[in-house]
Amino acid sequence: MMELWHSVAGALPFEWARYVFMQNALLAVLLISPLFALLGCMVVQNQMSFFSEAVGHAALTGIAVGVLVGLGDPLWSMLAVAILLALGVSAMRRWSAASTDTVIGLTMAFTVALGVALLSRGGGFAKYSRFLVGDVLTITPHEIVRLVVALGVVLAVWIFGFNRLFFVSLNRSLARSRGMPVWMVETGFAVIVALAVTVSIQWVGLLVINSLLILPAATARNLARDVPRYVGMAVALSLFSGVVGLVVSFYAGTATGATMVLVAMACFVASLPVRLAGFRI
Repeated sequence: MMELWHSVAGALPFEWARYVFMQNALLAVLLISPLFALLGCMVVQNQMSFFSEAVGHAALTGIAVGVLVGLGDPLWSMLAVAILLALGVSAMRRWSAASTDTVIGLTMAFTVALGVALLSRGGGFAKYSRFLVGDVLTITPHEIVRLVVALGVVLAVWIFGFNRLFFVSLNRSLARSRGMPVWMVETGFAVIVALAVTVSIQWVGLLVINSLLILPAATARNLARDVPRYVGMAVALSLFSGVVGLVVSFYAGTATGATMVLVAMACFVASLPVRLAGFRI
């Protein structure tokens, strides 16, 4: 399968397409972009942007746990910490007297501090800086398979759970009165977001991953007149930002994740006058 992809991507009439690492990175972007766009639509709709930011920063603690227990690949410890964070935040939102943003803020502060403290012992924090900025150019075929699995899970959740997720996002009280398990729906979605962010973080970077998650959806919300267009535009904008950011970073020599975010931000800024003019697609 990868050989077929390399032959197709290598046939593109661009200089950057001749390099295998760029071909792998392009495939990763084509997988990450729709994955983030679909999740981003619901993250924006449910006002969960702060939560996805907390998940990204909690990756530091996941890395630290993996180092402490001697894991060769910290992904599994990162996933475990992300799931615990999602479940913990959901539980505190349900039973704590504190507001949602307070609960998430406290959790993020704790996980970031714990991760930095553990990783900085003996001055060894610098070797984990790649997780801060990410590097999709180093992605391997084995890691691309992980993205395929993550995208498959998100698509399954989207197909079978979209109506419930959207109903809860519109009116939690009405959804509860109709017998819908609101807390279970919200918790399940929080876990999916946590897993998707964690799987992608080492290629995008925890400092910018949340922006890449919410910007295409926020831009699409400025322009779309209904839900199908909202989702479709979010996917298209995410793909545009990802591919253009990848190519620009190749020629400019900049961090790929950050460059993709800058392109996505440019799209968001461009959408503002369109929204003010009252134009919808």
